[in-house]
Amino acid sequence: MTHRLVKFSAALTCGLMLGRGLEARGGQATEASSDLTVQPTTQTAAQLQELVAPIALYPDVLVAQILAAATYPDQVVEADRWLQDQSDPKNDQLAAELDKQPWDSAVKAVAEFPAVLGNMDKNLAWTSTLGDAYANQPQDVMTAVQSMRQLAQKAGNLQSSDQQTVNTQGQAIAIEPTNSEVVYVPQYDPWMVYGAPIAPRPGWYPDPGLYWGSPGIGFGLGFDVGFYGGFGWGWHHWGADWHHGGVVYNHNNYVSHSSTVINRRVMATRPAGTFHAGDARPTMRSGAFGGFNRVGTIRSFGARGRASFGGGFHGGGGGRR
Repeated sequence: MTHRLVKFSAALTCGLMLGRGLEARGGQATEASSDLTVQPTTQTAAQLQELVAPIALYPDVLVAQILAAATYPDQVVEADRWLQDQSDPKNDQLAAELDKQPWDSAVKAVAEFPAVLGNMDKNLAWTSTLGDAYANQPQDVMTAVQSMRQLAQKAGNLQSSDQQTVNTQGQAIAIEPTNSEVVYVPQYDPWMVYGAPIAPRPGWYPDPGLYWGSPGIGFGLGFDVGFYGGFGWGWHHWGADWHHGGVVYNHNNYVSHSSTVINRRVMATRPAGTFHAGDARPTMRSGAFGGFNRVGTIRSFGARGRASFGGGFHGGGGGRR
């Protein structure tokens, strides 16, 4: 019995000494582990082309707004839910209420186009992957958009019309509204419009309001962006810089401050596969947090069958034919 007590006492003493040593070094260990940054998954040119296919033929400004807003997938969900709860107020009232919301300017800008915002919400895994790709490979993403436009143009499916003007700026293909105050969102099959069929993105939900079942491109309702002109996040504050490869906001390079897709840090001691609010994503998979909401709950948004807004105006935006 005495022998056992001596062994237990010795083990306890060693344990206390070890614990004190770890405690003394705890700050250094934590500091060192917190400096470990999760490296983003680099997407190939082919993967990026598939990723941007659903939006590559949108007007330049709308593409820029979507890319920026995609870096805030949690806010996209909130904004879409908020927009659905509006009881179809007048346009100026909706713009004023939208301006009060705490979301990033890009998310507010996309809210001018309810069908587009709703599609980003329905396909949230795609949205988060798009935002992740733009945050980490902005020039590659912009190049992918141009590559898809070239394919669509070669296939005869991208040309000027009453709704949009397609022209060449240097080596880039630019798409602008024919009327600067009325924006038409094109409708097309993103897997067929570029010539040779593209394999549909797994889990992609084709929003009826943005999907065109026939070959080529169609147009639904136009959106009066002038209603939002008095706000700093409105249509005319955005642009696409095809030369340098990035989004322009108020004549400067847009910088996302989302903690969801940038500044990803994890504790080295955290067990593999754990995920907490504030993390960009579990493990190191690009865009894998596709259902992450603001309170840290994993939600399943991948391919819901929720009814869409339809092909244009709903609750703001002043739809026109």
